[in-house]
Amino acid sequence: MRRRTFLKAAGVSTATTFVPRAVLGGAGQTAPSDRLNIGGIGVGGVGHPFINACAEKNPIIALCDVDDQYADHTYKRYPQARRYRHYQEMLDEEKDLDAVLVATPDHTHAVITMAAIRKGRHVCTVKPLTRTVWEARQLAQAARQHKVATQMTAASNADDQSCRVCEWVWDGAIGDVHEVVAWSNRPLWPQGMARPEGADPVPAHLDWDLWIGPAPMRPFKARWPDGHLVLEQQLNSGAGPAVYHPWNFRGWWDFGTGSLGDMGCHHFNVVMRALKLTHPTRVCASSTKVLDETAPLASMVTWEFAAREGMGPVRLLWYDGGLKPPRPRELEAGRAWPDEGTLLVGDRGKLLISWGSTRLIPESKMKAYKQPPPTLPRRESIWDEWFDAIRGGPAASCNFDVAAPLTEWVLLGNIAIRTGKELAWDGQAMTFTNAPEANAFLKEAYREGWSL
Repeated sequence: MRRRTFLKAAGVSTATTFVPRAVLGGAGQTAPSDRLNIGGIGVGGVGHPFINACAEKNPIIALCDVDDQYADHTYKRYPQARRYRHYQEMLDEEKDLDAVLVATPDHTHAVITMAAIRKGRHVCTVKPLTRTVWEARQLAQAARQHKVATQMTAASNADDQSCRVCEWVWDGAIGDVHEVVAWSNRPLWPQGMARPEGADPVPAHLDWDLWIGPAPMRPFKARWPDGHLVLEQQLNSGAGPAVYHPWNFRGWWDFGTGSLGDMGCHHFNVVMRALKLTHPTRVCASSTKVLDETAPLASMVTWEFAAREGMGPVRLLWYDGGLKPPRPRELEAGRAWPDEGTLLVGDRGKLLISWGSTRLIPESKMKAYKQPPPTLPRRESIWDEWFDAIRGGPAASCNFDVAAPLTEWVLLGNIAIRTGKELAWDGQAMTFTNAPEANAFLKEAYREGWSL
């Protein structure tokens, strides 16, 4: 029996069948029997640091990317890993593969993740989970059916900071929360522009047809023409003058999900847990000029959630593109109003969350607050959560049953941006009840030859 087959067959008992780490792994190390064979798909960009995180405790046995040049720094770091261009070939050939990291552009998340699930591989997919609502639901259902351990790379809702948010909210630190405001300084890539005309030769190191995947085919463009309407700060922010690949796919509706899709899952994960939110009932948006092909330069989105589990209705607001909500009066003049943050507003106070900081405002309230004792179990990292789940431990905090509805929120917001309408949402039926035309964005057709 191959090792991967044993892991899957062992199920929840797997965690007790490994030789203890203290016997084989040494102090502070992972025992050889605990190690998982990991493969990475899409390893040139964000996949590079993520595969490095997986490699701290596990062997990397296979790597896959459609761009040999973009992925070269990862290939060089793991010379022992076998290399592939097509994800399906890797999944078919690597019989001892336990788990797969999917870190490709948004538009290929669903097809690649589904292929891994159907092969029985445990999978971690970068946020957002999918590009459409229908895809998110399909993946969550498939993960349950095939009994694989899943994770999405949203900011943890189970680390110490996030657990404190939940414990303080449930302790009544700010009373009944009726509003949440989140904001981001994204985009850091081109948005709000038209598609450039013409085509450039596809370099030999890139499989453009495979990169396009299920999206509508379009010509490859290496860089923006001189004088094209793209903001200079966007060109200098990440991938330079690239039009679609690498990295600048995020602003195109065919390939990405804009600023909201990129950052919303990070900000909303702990909010979903702390406030026990499920499906919104309504969503609307306002933005700079909306074009057919790209996300706008800046947007504001609002979701409405009904009362649930002893908590009152909640309004969730989102700002991006450099827009910020009004600075709260409770924030002292000398304290920074961060470029990225989340503010929970209750009937007895406000809780400000930014990267690495959770504070009641004003500071006088923070100093006077007697914090409740920790009651929630803290998790070390999203990677250790996933690895523990693979070995039969508890599900990762952003497993697909959590990641799918979380992803839906940001995708519903994008539909509100694209339609310009206030949308009434029936989450159980997966339909907009007041705007049938908006339902076309819930499930979009794939290019011929591609399917989920």
